[in-house]
Amino acid sequence: MPQTTQSDTSDTQHSAGLQRSYMRPSIVLMLVLLTAGAGLAAYRLILDLSGRPSPAPAAVPQRAVPNLVRDGSRVTVPEGSPLRGKLTIGTVAQQQIERKLQLPAIVEADPARTVKVLTPVAGRLIDLKVQLGERVEHGQELAVIDSSDLAQAYADEDKARSAVKMTKQTLDRAVALEKYSAGSVKDRQQAENDHAQAQAEFARAQSRLRAIGVSADPKEAGRVLSLKAPVSGSVIDLQAARGAYLNDPTAAMMTIANLAEVWVTANVPENDAALVMQDQSVDVVFTAYPSEVFKGQVLFVSDILDPDTRRIRVRIAFQNPDMRLKPNMFANATFMTPKQTAPIVPTSALVLRNETDQVFVEVAPWTFEARAVEIEFQQGDQAVITHGLKAGERVVVKGAVLLND
Repeated sequence: MPQTTQSDTSDTQHSAGLQRSYMRPSIVLMLVLLTAGAGLAAYRLILDLSGRPSPAPAAVPQRAVPNLVRDGSRVTVPEGSPLRGKLTIGTVAQQQIERKLQLPAIVEADPARTVKVLTPVAGRLIDLKVQLGERVEHGQELAVIDSSDLAQAYADEDKARSAVKMTKQTLDRAVALEKYSAGSVKDRQQAENDHAQAQAEFARAQSRLRAIGVSADPKEAGRVLSLKAPVSGSVIDLQAARGAYLNDPTAAMMTIANLAEVWVTANVPENDAALVMQDQSVDVVFTAYPSEVFKGQVLFVSDILDPDTRRIRVRIAFQNPDMRLKPNMFANATFMTPKQTAPIVPTSALVLRNETDQVFVEVAPWTFEARAVEIEFQQGDQAVITHGLKAGERVVVKGAVLLND
């Protein structure tokens, strides 16, 4: 058995010491790396808990799809384009439609049933018997006027009556004298002329009293005039008050209208004048009665266009026995025109370009072409086409503006 010397033992111990000295730095480095990794992980965890978004993964590049492709006047929406989900395509329908022209209107009294009450003589209004809006009957007393003109008219009638009586006596005397050759023919002729003039003056005086509206009976002569209602109706205007002095024979003291029949008047724009004619059916809804429709017919279409408003007056007559319709009430009049058959599209299909209405017509699947159209009129959400489209064609009815330049 070999013997271990002291030198071998020392060499062995030296070699083990060298190995331990070389292993210590590696272990220290590993510990440092592990500590750094743990710190970085803790830092990332703190960032995530604080609410900061973590970086998104890089997007994988893809080939982009265009929204649309233009080829001259045609527009193609390729497959995969997001526009396909925003466009709605519909078929042009051939429908029968009745155009409705709705216009504001107002209730008016019939002018043929309206009378302005004028004072026939100047004088002071000492009593007013009616009020504004009151209904009166024909011959009812309206007012009492104290007038010196009335007294003068009675005096003129008295003088004319006396003159007739006097000239008649003179004429009889002249005729008798001529009969017995005691008078000349000239005297008799003069007497006849005077009597004729007196009769004419008497007739004029009586006519004046009748025009004033009083009796020619001398027993009723006086200064007070009782003004009577010329027609039955309602007092729709009053321009006088008790104590006022009336001296203008052309100024109406009040206005009386018979409202048993009233007019509903609408003003038709010049460009719609061809849609309104006499005897045309009209539906009228009054603001006072919104749930009730009054059926009527056009009574009158004016031959004159108002130069300021460029409108034509149209009147519809309504019987009003219960006085529900009152002057100055507001209403909406809807005129019904004859039905017609024409291509119709929703108004959402129309696109305005360079002051021209156009639609996008489908000429192939998801391929469209802009086409100008002429619109006769729009009613609600529908447009009636006169030129440019035919029934059965497919057009973009929603989202067409997305295809426009």
